Amino acid sequence: MPLFDLPLGQLERHESTATVPEDFDAFWDASIAEAREFELAASFEPVENLLPLIDSYDVSFAGFGGDTIKGWLHLPAHRIPGENLPVVVQYIGYSGGRGLVQQDTAWAQAGYAHFIMDTRGQGYGGLLGETSDPHPSAGGVAHPGLMTRGISNREDYYYRRAYVDSFRAIEAAQSHAEIDENKVIVTGISQGGGLAIAAAGLAAGRLDGVIGVMPDVPFLQDFSRSIDLAVRGPYPEIASFLKRHRTSYESSLEVLNYYDGVHLASRCTAPALYSCAGLDDVCPPSTVYGSFNAYGRQAALQPAKSIEYYRFNNHEGGQEHQWVRQLHYVADLLAA
Repeated sequence: MPLFDLPLGQLERHESTATVPEDFDAFWDASIAEAREFELAASFEPVENLLPLIDSYDVSFAGFGGDTIKGWLHLPAHRIPGENLPVVVQYIGYSGGRGLVQQDTAWAQAGYAHFIMDTRGQGYGGLLGETSDPHPSAGGVAHPGLMTRGISNREDYYYRRAYVDSFRAIEAAQSHAEIDENKVIVTGISQGGGLAIAAAGLAAGRLDGVIGVMPDVPFLQDFSRSIDLAVRGPYPEIASFLKRHRTSYESSLEVLNYYDGVHLASRCTAPALYSCAGLDDVCPPSTVYGSFNAYGRQAALQPAKSIEYYRFNNHEGGQEHQWVRQLHYVADLLAA
């Protein structure tokens, strides 16, 4: 596949043209406050995983609207009694769910607590999911998929619920007795990376304890540019919807602007390690760099940030190479 986006030198200087709504922070203050009206009600039920080195728990907590959100918590079996563990909170890629209990315990294998959030209304492709999306707008007029669910109204848009769920997942992880609430790292690939940025951006000034953000080839960044450039994956759902709803482009972008990861990234305060793939036609490189270059810009103290660029890879990104990079990154964060 030929290079279709900007070359690396231009990517490193690229700035998103997305303009933040004037009431952006007030909108998210209200959304978080509304969610916090419901008791978090986090529960952790032990579950047999047939893995002698890992203890696993079936997680439930109250997300947006008090809806029950599922997850997994994995802990090293041979941990030191009374010693609280740093936690890696992981979000899942588009269409996937939390999977089977044995399916991903990588961060627990490395000695950390590993919290995986099930994404509401997903789990029909990739990994199995078990969390429904009972919100009325989920049944509205939309293109198949999730990108246009509730797109006619900023309060009803699908990712309002998913972003708030992601924020509450951090609170749920922090509530566990064996987790160090001051050592939370959020991560994910594609949609998971976008949710990690959203959760960290929402946490800034509202929730302490997030010390690292690791978004891989993140989705949900720079919507207007992504809709124009992406030829595969979820962004074309929006273009297909607008192909029929021809007068809805401007109003749809107004709604999407409240969910643009570029704005949330600019509000993050924790150090970050991004990754980007040069041939990514699902999450175009310029949209990832637009987010990265905006990252931490609104913070009083600019957080440290770095990005790994995989020139010849598509949306698979760095895969095992990025995982090793993350292992070093987390170890360095915790040693600092």
